[in-house]
Amino acid sequence: MLQKSIVELLNAQINKELFSAYLYLDMADFYASAGLEGFENWFKVQALEEQDHAMLFRQYVLNNGHDITLSAIADPSREYKDFKEPLAAALEHERYVTDSINTIYSEAIKVKDYRTVQFLDWFVKEQGEEEKNAEDNLRKFELFGTGKGLYMLDRDLKARVHTAPSLVLD
Repeated sequence: MLQKSIVELLNAQINKELFSAYLYLDMADFYASAGLEGFENWFKVQALEEQDHAMLFRQYVLNNGHDITLSAIADPSREYKDFKEPLAAALEHERYVTDSINTIYSEAIKVKDYRTVQFLDWFVKEQGEEEKNAEDNLRKFELFGTGKGLYMLDRDLKARVHTAPSLVLD
């Protein structure tokens, strides 16, 4: 059985991951309306990854004999002034998610819940990748985000495909 504090944090994380999916869909819609199909694709794939993460947290909670508590997902809609702003917002959001996972990790260590620590190890690594990807997108945009560079970056982002995570849950 998981400690109550861990279950509460994991349930909150499920909702944060689902919000992340909504946020990235909103960003995809922003780019779609501008005709930037590659940027749209990158954020649609990112939204799918966040849904996968939510489902992994959900299954872990269920596998450990606890109920899921879903709450309303806030409206993620924002007005973006330029093509760079969603990229910067995505990086900021990934850092927020990293902090949230680190909080669960710290609590799991505090209560000596090493199974949850082991489960979270994958997410800690994943968040490192998520932050790096967001940083890379922002950096590339800052270097190449105008004229032909924008076109080439958009084309590169269009190649991203969704790959389901291979985390084994116990």
